Amino acid sequence: MQAPVEHEFTCPYCWERITMVLEPAPQEQVYVEDCEVCCNPIQIRFRGEGHLEEFQAEPLGQ
Repeated sequence: MQAPVEHEFTCPYCWERITMVLEPAPQEQVYVEDCEVCCNPIQIRFRGEGHLEEFQAEPLGQ
C-alpha cells in the first residue's frame, strides 16, 4: 500500500485553492468529492505509483 499524498489544486467552480489527501495506486482512481469551500461536487481522477503521476479535477458531469 502506498503512503497517502496531500495534493493542492484549484476548485473548478469557485477557483479557491483546496487540498485533498489521495492514496496513489497504479490504476486510475475516479470519485466525487465536494469542494470544502463552495460544496459543489468535483470529479477527481488520478493515478500514480509511489507518487502522483496524473491528476484531474473537473465539474461533475463534464
